[in-house]
Amino acid sequence: MDIFDKINELYDKRRLSELGGGDKRIDKQHEKGKKTARERVDYLLDEGTFVELNPFIESRTSDFGMDSNNAKGEGVVTGYGKISGKPIYLFAQDFTVYGGALGEMHGKKIAAVMDLAAKNGVPFIGLNDSGGARIQEGVSSLDGYGHVFYRNSIYSGVIPQISVILGPSAGGAVYSPAITDFVIMVEKTSQMFITGPKVIETVTGEKISSEDLGGAHIHNTKSGNAHIKVNTEEEALDKVRHLIDYLPANNQLKATIKERENEEDFRTDLTDVVPFDAKTPYDVKKVIDEVVDAGSFFEIHRDFAKNIVVGFARIKGETIGLVCNQPKVLAGGLDIDSSDKAARFIRFCDSFNIPIITFEDVTGFFPGVKQEHAGIIRHGAKILYAYSEATVPKITVITRKAYGGAYVALNSKSIGADLVYAWPNAEIAVMGPDGAANIIFAKEIAESDNPEKTRQEKIDTYRKKFANPYVAAGLGMVDDVIDPRETRIKLVQALEMLYNKHEERPKKKHGNIPL
Repeated sequence: MDIFDKINELYDKRRLSELGGGDKRIDKQHEKGKKTARERVDYLLDEGTFVELNPFIESRTSDFGMDSNNAKGEGVVTGYGKISGKPIYLFAQDFTVYGGALGEMHGKKIAAVMDLAAKNGVPFIGLNDSGGARIQEGVSSLDGYGHVFYRNSIYSGVIPQISVILGPSAGGAVYSPAITDFVIMVEKTSQMFITGPKVIETVTGEKISSEDLGGAHIHNTKSGNAHIKVNTEEEALDKVRHLIDYLPANNQLKATIKERENEEDFRTDLTDVVPFDAKTPYDVKKVIDEVVDAGSFFEIHRDFAKNIVVGFARIKGETIGLVCNQPKVLAGGLDIDSSDKAARFIRFCDSFNIPIITFEDVTGFFPGVKQEHAGIIRHGAKILYAYSEATVPKITVITRKAYGGAYVALNSKSIGADLVYAWPNAEIAVMGPDGAANIIFAKEIAESDNPEKTRQEKIDTYRKKFANPYVAAGLGMVDDVIDPRETRIKLVQALEMLYNKHEERPKKKHGNIPL
């Protein structure tokens, strides 16, 4: 045997690794409308940039028929590549090999590439398609999960981590995505659950399908475990490419500023978008579209807790994070789910040096026994904590209402806002004029010959004296009262002023956020 025989042997082994579970299983994957792991990698990355790592790793287990499986690569493809020229590391689970189940060496392979991503300060992407732990390997497979979870946790806030669910993700497999920054799911293809339908039926007697238990719709609308829902695998991978474009490579950098032509500091007639009457609903996304660079808004968690809108956009090419009350849903009030949604997004932006702009139009925290008993105090406190903890540039625009504790929580000066702007019709007060008048002037209204007229007069008095932006501006709680049409101009100026902001917090191991 000479060197060329050895080289041929190398290529034979490589081809065997690339074949995964073999042609029949690849065909089955295609019949389900799913790509193979390697096809997904090829679609996601810039052409010709993928560099595979550890293709020859094999399981050390020979029990329960494992010795009869000739598949190489351990059911997962790992490596390095580029997205729009930006380096990333990734893994893609191969469902054709052991159903993508994670074993000891499978976990070790993922952990190794995660370490490389962290050492090099680049984003990490996981393409998940797995039936869970590899039962044949017993506790070793659970140990493999532990190594992955540990790295998801310690690299959180160091490098962006994105999970794409492209098939089942059951049992322990769901905890890695849950720790990562963003989870993308595909309708009718992706499922996540701790215990599957059969186990649930056995234990509790409840009958439910996999899709109704943990499909993309459920996790994007009810549980909030997923951030983006799409219809096809291609759309999911396109979303990853789009998302990466907004983010810095790591926590030591800022996102790249995109040069754009004809992006002037223009005036926008937001008076046509936002009704003057504080009780009339409107779509805050129309406000967003008017102030950010054209077509740049990328919404996160679109279908969950719709009373608050979060997402990325650009202003003069600079990536920003947006946190906005949505008056057309629950009057923009804050409840448990919207508090969680906002706090998580704020903390992500702060981790990766992305300025936060808040559009505030809030009646308060949502009232009710159900909310109180479910812990609205604790969940609402997460927003306060997240804003207070954040050291990135923080800018607030109060468009109409800012009442009570919700005013404080949504990036007020008192919890660290750098700049707070208010429109001239903004109402900033402990509560709305209607409720305040009913309490303060209750006796006068009751004793009046015309209670309704008296009540309206007292409401008007309260509004004029307290519920306006000039009282707050006079106390330094609002930096400026601005013409709504100059909102974008003011935001451009604010971002320029704050671009080099640097702020330290007291030295500590970490805080104890009210989880």
